[in-house]
Amino acid sequence: MNIKNVPNHVAIILDGNGRWAKKRGQPRSFGHYMGGRNLFTVARHAKDLGIKKLSVYAFSTENWKRPQEEVNYLMTKPIELYYENIQKFDKIDYKIVFSGRKDRFSDELLKVMKEIEDKTQAFEIFTLNICIDYGSYDEILTAINQLEKPVTKESFEEKLMVKEPVDLLIRTSGEMRVSNFLLWQIAYAEFYFTKVHWPSFNKNQLEKAIKSYQKRNRRFGGLK
Repeated sequence: MNIKNVPNHVAIILDGNGRWAKKRGQPRSFGHYMGGRNLFTVARHAKDLGIKKLSVYAFSTENWKRPQEEVNYLMTKPIELYYENIQKFDKIDYKIVFSGRKDRFSDELLKVMKEIEDKTQAFEIFTLNICIDYGSYDEILTAINQLEKPVTKESFEEKLMVKEPVDLLIRTSGEMRVSNFLLWQIAYAEFYFTKVHWPSFNKNQLEKAIKSYQKRNRRFGGLK
């Protein structure tokens, strides 16, 4: 792998937690738990490889339509895990931010999210951007409603939740669609799809995706 040609901004659609668990005779909640643990492992690999920003699709604006039991687990388990591992969060050496709506979360979850952002805000080399209750339609419409005319590309992007363009979009678990994730930001991104379920996506899988990216000829509409 060419370490001089690593994408600055990688986005990952974290898919396949439930299917991963089902294959192992476990409930879907176990898959989400293991997927959550894997997130911080992959983030560490991304930082070590020289990636500047990793944006992950953790929970979409449409995921509220899932069974209530599953939604309740996803909204409460992170709080429990945070307090169980609070000393580990004190040792994280990269920035963590949360992108998405904030009006449908409990006060306790919002408190945890703010504490994590506050603990890590001083770090600048690498950012883990966790997109939770995020949907690109919602992001774009919210941005539009904040704008004054005349609208430019720059003024529009300034209102977006995620401002940096994506270089490489990865989706795990075999699906081949973008599912309302960072639609504006992926305009010139390279896509990489893998059948590997998210809890099994490891450093080798990440490097494989980057090697594929490095073989692409990115022209941005022009010629080279």
